[in-house]
Amino acid sequence: MAEYQDSLLVDSHAHLDGSQFVDDLDATIDRATANGISHILTIGCDLKSSEQSIAIANKYEHIFAAVGVHPHDAVEIDDESLKILRSMLTQPKVVALGEIGLDFYRDRSPREIQRYAFRRQIRLAREMGKPIIIHDRDAHNEVIQILKEEKSSEIGGVLHCFSGDLQIAEQCLELGFYLSFTGTITYPKNQEIRDVIKHIPIDRMLVETDCPYLSPQKFRGKRNEPALVRYTAEKIAEIKDLTIEDVAIITSANCRSLFGLGAVKVTSV
Repeated sequence: MAEYQDSLLVDSHAHLDGSQFVDDLDATIDRATANGISHILTIGCDLKSSEQSIAIANKYEHIFAAVGVHPHDAVEIDDESLKILRSMLTQPKVVALGEIGLDFYRDRSPREIQRYAFRRQIRLAREMGKPIIIHDRDAHNEVIQILKEEKSSEIGGVLHCFSGDLQIAEQCLELGFYLSFTGTITYPKNQEIRDVIKHIPIDRMLVETDCPYLSPQKFRGKRNEPALVRYTAEKIAEIKDLTIEDVAIITSANCRSLFGLGAVKVTSV
């Protein structure tokens, strides 16, 4: 991995528990390491996937987990499920609560239930002192309103796969949140997101794959995986007129600051 020693990246949002990785998870993780990915954060979307994410994190030293209930599964949230999440959040490899938020595009859970689940999980994160990972689709203004009302700036977090405009981005930054970007920034039609990246500071950005979804343009239609996060970082470097080393150093430092991952370790392969 010598060629990547100055450009180690963190995939800040992956779903390694997904069925798409059952047959080759070890090989997937090896490819990520070979491509200079120092750490991976695997994200829970419901209680089952949260439990599986913890198991994966416990198996691999450089993988960490987040646990939470996605708005699609918001009906899961009640006192008992929150008790289970609270217990999960005490485990050493669990560094965040997520992904949580609002999805008014697919509306797989009633909106009022989504709002209830979002607020309850933010309160739990504040209680446990953990940052939050936000899913926001077609609900930008309500997400920001709830983040403000629930005093989420006390714990901070990240808007994953950011899809808002510059005004929304600036409001998120004012709350002290990071913005994370995926391979979608390489799609020809996504100029608005590239404009956001151009105008916001690199020290408030993370990079992610959201794998197995949202492969970069070169791999559209194929399964995404952590090794491909480098394509997102390279596009950010191009937009910001930086080197890939600059983007790697800064976004990895941002991840360490937000999630407390510790110093990046360089290993040879």
